[in-house]
Amino acid sequence: MGLRNGAVSEDFRKQMLGYGLTTAQILYRMPDHPSLLQTYVWQNYDMFPKFPALKDFLAFWQEKLDGPLHSVTVAHSKLIKPAELRAVDGVFRLH
Repeated sequence: MGLRNGAVSEDFRKQMLGYGLTTAQILYRMPDHPSLLQTYVWQNYDMFPKFPALKDFLAFWQEKLDGPLHSVTVAHSKLIKPAELRAVDGVFRLH
């Protein structure tokens, strides 16, 4: 998917609005063998700490899919952060 000249991607736009990359490891029970666990990894841009996109996905899972959820482990990273500033001890000028 190409961008028009001067356009920014939707992912970048979300990052500027405060979204961060969220990864969820979802363990669920196999429908035909409930004693066996299967893993699924979900990744999307989402807002910490309420995670509306992840909550929507998990609601869809519980409503439409057969494998009952066992557990969900979430990791989140804000990709665009304030710049780190450090004091400079001196200035060196080169000619």
